[in-house]
Amino acid sequence: MQQLAVFSTSAAGGVDEETLTELIRAADITGSDDTQLGTDTITCLANGIAYETAIHIDTNGDTAGNTAGDADTLLSALRPMADAAAIDVNIVPAGGRRKKLLIADMDSTIITSESLDDMAMMAGLEDKVLPVTRRAMNGELDFTAALDERIALFAGQPASLMTDALADANMTAGAQTLVRTMQANGAHCYLISGGFTAITGPIAAACGFDGHHANILDVEDGKLTGTVARPILDGDAKLHFMKHYCAELDIGREQVAAVGDGSNDLAMLSHASFGVAFHGKPSLRQTISMQLNHTDLTGLLYLQGYRQQDFVSG
Repeated sequence: MQQLAVFSTSAAGGVDEETLTELIRAADITGSDDTQLGTDTITCLANGIAYETAIHIDTNGDTAGNTAGDADTLLSALRPMADAAAIDVNIVPAGGRRKKLLIADMDSTIITSESLDDMAMMAGLEDKVLPVTRRAMNGELDFTAALDERIALFAGQPASLMTDALADANMTAGAQTLVRTMQANGAHCYLISGGFTAITGPIAAACGFDGHHANILDVEDGKLTGTVARPILDGDAKLHFMKHYCAELDIGREQVAAVGDGSNDLAMLSHASFGVAFHGKPSLRQTISMQLNHTDLTGLLYLQGYRQQDFVSG
């Protein structure tokens, strides 16, 4: 199967054909016809922002000429140089790129912050909550236990903390464009979060998602009880919802794109055909090869072969 290398960034003018040609030559990569790549083989998806080119991958695992033996080897050669230039590079199949289902995490993915951490800072609990969040998102702690530990600290705090955190939430650049462009092309999009429904509901509506799932914080007399309703929505539950929507839509995993940043997203990213670590935590980036570290969420559209003029926004 033919493969494509997709290069992208969020910086206007951050990518040009000369830079890409230098990267490709430095990595000693040949094109789909086993010849050295040049500017005439590069396709522009967004001027100065995103490009793609066909590359040669030997499916037998042997190098052909100067071509990397597999996608992982090729990425290991390309990505350090691309990172130094603040450019993302990913390798995708040339066929079947446009997906029919998007499953997205919310915190530090669709919105720029962790909503529970925002609540903690408003309540003066950041010293106790934020370190646990960092360890949980990097996979060092059990998600359910870490969530229970942090939420217990909020017992007696006003439930309005959730409303305040929502008011302070900022949408990640490209989030609405990602959802609306995929929907305009027949995809269904769902927000699946280990956060809280009081926040995912309005964020999903503002972004245009078809639906959302998250945890429910227990409230009594306008105050948080310090507990979370069961069952807890964790990484396994995210994968469950992905499979549920695949069955409902009668599609296979090869038609699914998923995006998230933490270890709680690992199961769904590993299952999806296009599982993307978005500014991922170190543990996630060690496992998930498809990554957006320098590009906003429109990067997931470029991976699917959309050009900037195809985008639907506003």
